[in-house]
Amino acid sequence: MGIGRQMNRLLQGDVGSGKTLVALMSMLIALDNGYQACMMAPTEILANQHYETICQFLYGMNVRVELLTGSIKGKKRESILQGLLTGEVQILIGTHAVIEDTVNFASLGYVVIDEQHRFGVAQRARLWKKSEQPPHVLVMTATPIPRTLAMTLYGDLDVSIIDELPPGRKPVATVHQFDNHRESLYRSVRKQIEEGRQIYIVYPLIEESEKIDLKNLEEGYLHICEIFPNCKVCKVHGKMKPAEKDAQMQLFVSGQAQIMVATTVIEVGVNVPNASVMIIENAERFGLSQLHQLRGRVGRGAEQSYCILVTGYKLAEDTRKRLEIMVRTNDGFEIAEADLKLRGPGDLEGTQQSGVAFDLKIADIAKDGQLLQYVREVAQAIIEKDPEGILPENEVLWKQLKTLRKTNVNWAAIS
Repeated sequence: MGIGRQMNRLLQGDVGSGKTLVALMSMLIALDNGYQACMMAPTEILANQHYETICQFLYGMNVRVELLTGSIKGKKRESILQGLLTGEVQILIGTHAVIEDTVNFASLGYVVIDEQHRFGVAQRARLWKKSEQPPHVLVMTATPIPRTLAMTLYGDLDVSIIDELPPGRKPVATVHQFDNHRESLYRSVRKQIEEGRQIYIVYPLIEESEKIDLKNLEEGYLHICEIFPNCKVCKVHGKMKPAEKDAQMQLFVSGQAQIMVATTVIEVGVNVPNASVMIIENAERFGLSQLHQLRGRVGRGAEQSYCILVTGYKLAEDTRKRLEIMVRTNDGFEIAEADLKLRGPGDLEGTQQSGVAFDLKIADIAKDGQLLQYVREVAQAIIEKDPEGILPENEVLWKQLKTLRKTNVNWAAIS
């Protein structure tokens, strides 16, 4: 942050490795230099959680921290917006509400984007426009999306890695089970509940098959209530009203409910150290990064935790590979590498997040790491020698680059 040019850095650390604390310490550096800092999270639940955590860390210090989400309205909202303009609000934490046009800063110097694979590239770009000079950007994720991984190989993003878990944490044991083995599955769930643990059961929910998916979730919920009559079961999905969703979440967080039946709304950031089992129904319908994120909801306490991937027997080759990777490793980078090989690097120059829109005829980003590194150094040397692009020997290169850059937003620079 001190070298005089804009930072664009990816901080990769597995779920629960302490990324929030790193973000806070670096935000304080911005504050020390007279700038404001902003942190953007993809859901209200996660933004609230960051807000509470950061307020706890800063207790007794003279730093004004505010929370801005879609549900904050009226006078409270006006006071926050005013405070941002005068510079009184030093740290702003929020959801997509932060990128609305009405939100303006006195001097935004540092932006943290959390769990970034939930934000589109164009959304991230809007944060850049909040400041005269582009602010420093720190992107935090437990699973880099392939496009970001491709960028790290391309060198537009610097990378920092937190590669160890806090002391006392055990890696989550992951098992793949077929859905006709429910009896043994429920037996082990019962045993965990008797030991005082809590359980997540997650169902897929995607827009194309929303009605059927919600029906499956409701049926699953009723089925679980029948099988575990002595337990309190709560349910959470994205179609619920925020207040209702928060109330259900609270039941689980406070320990009143032993089982939570949910969709992927819980994949990001909810912290319940007592939850030790994550059951993922129809696991074949989830991508690798989603599975890894969901698994990260358990294993936050000192007890051994389990993630059970439930599928039918008929599985495509790709799906089988995905599940094998999940069972084999807990390492976020390895999972991202595998995801890159399975899904392709995303469109580096565009906003497509994954799938090969990238026009490579021979090279393979996943396999040609060393070659990429070498080429990057060559490119760097050319830019240092010819920053204005005027030397005749580089004419073809600059011409080609201009042709590639017909669009005026430089997507590649926005992590």
